[in-house]
Parts: sequence; C-alpha cells; structure tokens
Amino acid sequence: MSELTNLARPYAKAAFDFAVEHKAMDKWQQMIAFAAAVADNEQVNDLLSSATASDKLAEVFVHLCADELDEHGQNLIKVMAENRRLKALPAVLDKFNELKSEYDKEVDVDITSASELSQEQQSSLVASLEKRLARKVKLNCNVDPDLVAGVVIKAGDTVIDGSVRSHLNRLSDALQA
Repeated sequence: MSELTNLARPYAKAAFDFAVEHKAMDKWQQMIAFAAAVADNEQVNDLLSSATASDKLAEVFVHLCADELDEHGQNLIKVMAENRRLKALPAVLDKFNELKSEYDKEVDVDITSASELSQEQQSSLVASLEKRLARKVKLNCNVDPDLVAGVVIKAGDTVIDGSVRSHLNRLSDALQA
C-alpha cells in the first residue's frame, strides 16, 4: 500500500495545487472521489491490470466517468493512464484529502471512550483539542467498554491514552518489574 501512496503523492499534490490556484477545491475533491470509486470497481480494476494500451485505457476510463470530470480532471486521468497509475486513484484521493485538511487547518480526531459521550463532553473535548492542536477538530466517537473508564484520543500521530485499562497495564508492568 505504501508503494501506491508514493505513486499517488505527486498526482495528488499537482491536483491540489491546481485546485487551490483555481479556487475549485470541492470540485476537485468530488472529481477525484468519483474517479477513485470507478477505479475501485472490480471490473475496472481488472481492466487496469490488463495489458490494454494506455490511450485506450484513458479513453474508457474518461467515458466511464462521463460528466463527472471536467477537462482538467480528464487530463489528470489521461496522464495517470499514460504512466499506468490509475490503480493509485484511491491513494490519490486519500492524499488529496490530507492536503485539504492541512490547508483548511482541520484534523480528524478519533475518540474511544468506555461509555457514550454526552454532547456537552464532546463540545468540551473539541474546544480543548482545538486549542491544543491549533486546528479545527472533527470528532469521530467510538465506544469500547473494555477501556473500563476514560478515553483514548488519536489525532494523526498524537495519541493521548487516558483510559483506566492503560493505567492498569502500566501498574501491572511496574509491579512485575
């Protein structure tokens, strides 16, 4: 998967830079999302793996996407087809979304708690995290009763583990040492 990520990076960056320059971020995000969904289709994926000529592949792919791609989106598909990189479209979408979140100063935060968080608790967490991370926060809340109590917060590479389960594990390790 990391190989696809490496292949996708320059295409995502080029599409992102173009979208920023032309103030068409949402439009590009939609076009890439649609093209990635087409590339994820099992039959299309088989076609992408075949020895079909790149110009024919681009023509078929653009036809499948029909009116969802503008002229510039079609050019991206043609360049990717020419370089046999259409399989990387889902990774291009992921990277494009990362670049957009960074640009918008947004971060997705996964919060796992032992019980359902109230709206007030969620609002309080959002305010604290926005202050700490200096970004707009989008919460994704999950419940895991195995935590016993507390929360585990994951924001990108940052992990804050305030669960009772982790405290008990650390105590157990300390006692065994």
